[in-house]
Parts: sequence; structure tokens; C-alpha cells
Amino acid sequence: MNHTSIRVSTLRGDQKITFDVFVKINDKMVHYLRRGDSFEGARLKRFKEKKLKNLYIINDDEPNYRNYLKINIESAYDPNSQKDMQLRAEIIQGDQQFHVEEVFERPEDKTAYEATKAATSKYVEFLTKNAPAAASILKIENTDKNLAHHGVTVGTMAVALSQKLKLTDPKASQWLTLGSLLHDIGLHDSPINFQQPLTALAAPDLATYKNHPQSGIEKLKNTMHFDPQVLKIINEHEECIDGSGFPKKLIENQLDELSIIVSSCNAMDRLLTFEGISKTDAPKKLMVDHIGKHPLQHIKLITEIIKSL
Repeated sequence: MNHTSIRVSTLRGDQKITFDVFVKINDKMVHYLRRGDSFEGARLKRFKEKKLKNLYIINDDEPNYRNYLKINIESAYDPNSQKDMQLRAEIIQGDQQFHVEEVFERPEDKTAYEATKAATSKYVEFLTKNAPAAASILKIENTDKNLAHHGVTVGTMAVALSQKLKLTDPKASQWLTLGSLLHDIGLHDSPINFQQPLTALAAPDLATYKNHPQSGIEKLKNTMHFDPQVLKIINEHEECIDGSGFPKKLIENQLDELSIIVSSCNAMDRLLTFEGISKTDAPKKLMVDHIGKHPLQHIKLITEIIKSL
């Protein structure tokens, strides 16, 4: 029996699956989930805690899986949907994470990038036209410290912050979100454990970490389909307005406005996701440890966003 790999991030919501799911253990396929299961709420959290990235279905079930994806995302984005907003958010967050993973793993694939770009436009519209949407996305815990999930969180926070800053240009919002989603492409497949406080890294690992924006650009140097604004955000997302960031120690007047927003949001989610700071304490730590590194207005507004969750 032949099997096809599927991403865990695509299994979301209350729609029951119409296919069996298998996990690969020592080259053996083990029956893991059965037709009729669904993935909302607490079950989704338990599922993510297992830290599985890929599961498998039998080849004959691929049409059923594709139909599941289509129905799931269409129902979540439907403005007249009767689904609970949190359930819709889980499905849409999973779809965004799926697209980020696709680009991380196949940056040379123009089709994957363009699909992510199209999905980003739809995502921005969802966030900006539904008042509780951003908060619902940000409430989804990144229990497995997934890098693509981190990108979705930063992108969501960046949209929420940009709205408070009255940044209303649709094209800028798309670049901001797409750049946020993909900002850490230089950390994909990194050998270092970046999912911890940076103070815990040995000097050689910290040096490698501080070069990851440039590593991302290097990874993309032979591609022609990444938009210049997205590349700029990838390159500048760890820079700080006081010149204390990396890799180039740029200061505020040398940085793009969108990169500064992503840097501020990235700093907050690093505290939340990779350093394990609570939503109660992270805003305080951002204010104390990052004052001067990011615009004070950003820190205050991000604090408002996190405290509202």
C-alpha cells in the first residue's frame, strides 16, 4: 500500500476527516487517526504537543484529503460562516502555517511562493475585516515552538500593530505580512537550538544565530520571484533602531518602516514562544529589556494587543 505525506498544520477545525491517517515509525506505517476524527480546541493542542510535522494517507485517499482542505478553508473564510471565530481562526492559522512551511522547504519553487502570496492577501483581509480575528489567532499557543507558526504569529501581530499605527495602504500591508511570515527562513533547518533564551547559547551558536537574516538572503540569492520588500524585511527583521541589532547594526533612519514593525513584533513573540515568558510578564520584559531598541509607541501598542488576549 503506497502512502502520501501530508502536513500536520492542515488538520484543523471541527470538520471530520474522510480519510485514515498514518504515522511513520521505523519505516513502518502505523494507523494513527481514523475517519470521523476532527481537530478543534483541546484536541488540537494535544495533537500539536506530539510535535509531528508530517503524517501520511494512502494514495487513494488523496482526493478526499484535497476536498477536506477545500471545504475547511472556504468555510473558515466565509463571511457568513456560522462557525465560532476561534474555530475559524484555528483553521486559517493552520493554512497560513502550511504555506510558510511550503516556502521554507522549497524556496526555489515560484509556485509555492505565489500561492503563499495569494493566501497572504486573503489573510490580511480576514484580519482587517473581522475585529476579533487577530486576537483569536494570537490566542493559539505555539506549544511545539514551531518556526512557521512563529511567523504566522509575528505576521498577525504586525497587522494588528499596523492598524493601530493607521498604516492603511493595502500593498504595504501585504508586504508587511508576507515578510513577517517568511522572516525566519534563514533559521529553517538550522543546527542550533534557537528555541530558548539567546543568553543560553554558546558563543559559536550565538554568532551563527546572529547571522541568520543574512543566511536567509543567501539561501534566496538565486531566486528571482521573491519581492524586494519581502527580502528587505528578511534582511532587517533583527535590526534595532538604536543600532544594537544584527547583522549590520543599522539605525532607525537606515531601516525600512515595515522592517521596524516586524522587528518589534518579532521581539515580543521571541519572549512568548521561544523564551516561555507568560503573556502577563512578556510586555513588562519587552518594556524593560528592549526600551530604546524599538519605538516606544510600538512597545506600548504591542503591550495593548497582548494584554487584550
